[in-house]
Amino acid sequence: MQTITLIILNLVLAVVFFRLLRKSGSLSFFQGGKWWLTWLAVGIITLMDELTSIYYAPSEAFRFIQLKAIFYIALTSILIRYLSNRMVEISNILESNGIKGGGVYSFSYLVFGENISFVAVSSIMVDYVLTATISTVSAVENGTSFLPMSAAVKMGLMVVVIWLIAGLNITGIRENAKFTFYIFIFATFVLLNLLAGAAFHVDSTFTTNFTKGFSEFSADFIGKSFTHSYSALIIGIGSCILAYSGIESVLQTASLVKDWKVIKKGYTFLALTVGIVTPLIALFALSSMSSEEIQKHETDLIPTLAGIVNGHTFAVIVGILASVTLIMAVNTAMVASAELMEKVCERYNYLPLMKLNKRHSLYRIHILNAIFYTVILFITAGKQAALAEMYAVGLVASFCINTAGLIKYRYSEGSEKIEYRTSRIGSIIIFVILFSALVYIMLHRPYGTAMWATITLAFVIGGIKIAKTRSPQIVRQRSTRTPLDIVFAIAESVSDEVHLNFKRLKESSADLNKEDVFYVTFYKPRLDDPQQLGTNHFLVAIPSRASLNDMIRGTLEIIQYELGNEKTIHVHFGWPLSSWWDRLAIGTMVFNLLRLPKQYPSFRFHIDYLE
Repeated sequence: MQTITLIILNLVLAVVFFRLLRKSGSLSFFQGGKWWLTWLAVGIITLMDELTSIYYAPSEAFRFIQLKAIFYIALTSILIRYLSNRMVEISNILESNGIKGGGVYSFSYLVFGENISFVAVSSIMVDYVLTATISTVSAVENGTSFLPMSAAVKMGLMVVVIWLIAGLNITGIRENAKFTFYIFIFATFVLLNLLAGAAFHVDSTFTTNFTKGFSEFSADFIGKSFTHSYSALIIGIGSCILAYSGIESVLQTASLVKDWKVIKKGYTFLALTVGIVTPLIALFALSSMSSEEIQKHETDLIPTLAGIVNGHTFAVIVGILASVTLIMAVNTAMVASAELMEKVCERYNYLPLMKLNKRHSLYRIHILNAIFYTVILFITAGKQAALAEMYAVGLVASFCINTAGLIKYRYSEGSEKIEYRTSRIGSIIIFVILFSALVYIMLHRPYGTAMWATITLAFVIGGIKIAKTRSPQIVRQRSTRTPLDIVFAIAESVSDEVHLNFKRLKESSADLNKEDVFYVTFYKPRLDDPQQLGTNHFLVAIPSRASLNDMIRGTLEIIQYELGNEKTIHVHFGWPLSSWWDRLAIGTMVFNLLRLPKQYPSFRFHIDYLE
């Protein structure tokens, strides 16, 4: 029965992939003078990155929470799918603001400004560094699991892998979607045969471990207080989150796809593939062996499972697949970190690191990456457990920055610009869970916390120093108008009664050129690039540390101080039409506006609604 099932499975897969390979445009297409990747291409690239975690995440989860990791990995998969919906929304927000690519860095810069964006950069860089190093360690451990090798020889192989990938990137040879697709085909055949073989190998050990794991999992919630259950939930998710590392890679590919809808399809593809396969592989890996065997095969757990269910030859094939996919993850991390640093250097016009060689490679960044990866390998002595502890901090920190940024954006900007909207309450719940997991991980992973904090501090200090002289906002702020310009314009008006309108972006106005009517639009240089609509329209940039309310009050203070009672000034605000649920900031804004008449009695205030 097992043989017949495996034959049918492989024939079906062969037919499916044969038809995909014959179909043109399944991975990329040319339009508008540019090549674009399809949802299948970005989905596969990310899947191959995320799938590498199956070789180390189940054993790491078992190390902390034992057999109940079987169920917490599945539960974490559900959380990640809801998080991926937020990633789609972030992609839509970035696109609506004219930004393509950069992922969490671009989004944190858009929402929080420069300082927090450097924290985001450091978190992502920690992810990339540890993706490369832990993948290198796992690639060597899985690929040599059936060969007798000393620790020194394995360490030498790890260093060779890192510098080999760096050399390939320096010479301009990079991963492409078509090559990744061929590896994906190989991985699909191998992993589905592994799952099918494991399903036919269910025995008393499987039943015992599964039952014990479920009992431990259910004991965290049945008959327990909310505090105890929530703590257990956070410990479980924090211990299993590594199983889904790499999910943010789809968002990082936004510059390679036509629009955010491709990103949405890519995440749907991941939910239906790795979102199901990862929990199943973890289930069979942790249920098919005794606890002693799991601990013994911590670094080669999946090849060991393959040997149990389908024999030694198949185990070698799985080990080869592990090495190939993990080495590809090293390449992906190196390419992605180089592109991230290029984007940061480009924004701040920092040219030394952006210098290209004859093959148009960012060779200086690749060399620095390789040096950094090698240093981390030696610091951790190539131990998978130490690297995994470090990895989790940066990963969850970047998730927290993403969800916090999404909540803040919806609070301050609403959803008028975006098509894809997720539940605001759901985003808050996800943020609370992720932040709680981050706190747990930081308290229980001191190495990872120290590394993340060190790199974050270095990036923030260095970034602020560079931004003081190279920030793109400096040029915009120098060209902006000031509240004093408004004062001078009002003073020069021949009318004794003038109207001052605080106008939001994209609001229409009919009296922009009347000499007794003035319009003021406050904008954030990193968010907006508005156009002056008339002679009496004043565009005033909001400094990074100021709020809209600060700017309104500051403008009124200067006008009141400089002009006193020389003119009758009517102050107009637009009627707030946004939904309270959709834009909670409206409540705060209206509350602040209602306090203005008593604070500035010399002005006449109006809140107008004009169709």
